[in-house]
Amino acid sequence: MRELQDLADALINGYADRVSKLTNELLETGVEPQTILNEGLIAGMTVVGEKMRTGEMYLPEVLQSASAMHASLKLLKPHLVKEGVESRGKILMGTVKGDMHDIGKNLVGIMLQGAGFELVDLGLNVPPQKFVEAIGMHQPAVVGLSAMLTTTMLNMKTTIEAINNAGLRSKVKIIIGGAPVSQKFADDIGADGYARDAVKAVDKVKELLAA
Repeated sequence: MRELQDLADALINGYADRVSKLTNELLETGVEPQTILNEGLIAGMTVVGEKMRTGEMYLPEVLQSASAMHASLKLLKPHLVKEGVESRGKILMGTVKGDMHDIGKNLVGIMLQGAGFELVDLGLNVPPQKFVEAIGMHQPAVVGLSAMLTTTMLNMKTTIEAINNAGLRSKVKIIIGGAPVSQKFADDIGADGYARDAVKAVDKVKELLAA
């Protein structure tokens, strides 16, 4: 459908106003919200992710596309909720205690939403107990821990230990990311996976949920 391709193209180019206009027009003509989500937004963000992976798009452009995506989601969400459309899975994310960096985390969240996942973002400087409480409240499939400092990355281990001590570890998959962390560190602290960038994070979440 040409209009859905136009929506995806506008999203890729970061044209928020046009994305909103096209979303409204598609809804008014009776196109299913799930179809708009899948064939417009997710299709567009898939291209954005691939262009980011190959270096054809950089952070400022990706953020423009993300802003356009949120403009459409704001219009779509009431319709998606009304229809009881299920997401691909719920993801809980946060930057661990002591760390005030969130650009990387936010980009991962954007890409996950663009791939059709429901996101619960706990924000910055999140203590272990808050992750534990949020898991109990939201029942996510995956928990993402972010840290940008070598001094705060150890709080990922503390958080995983708190989740384990609360008896919740078997209920969630845990991935970590951030400049100082690695696959070895993920293995050492008992995480299920590591992603070095936002595109890899989406791939890892899909892989963990398919396992």
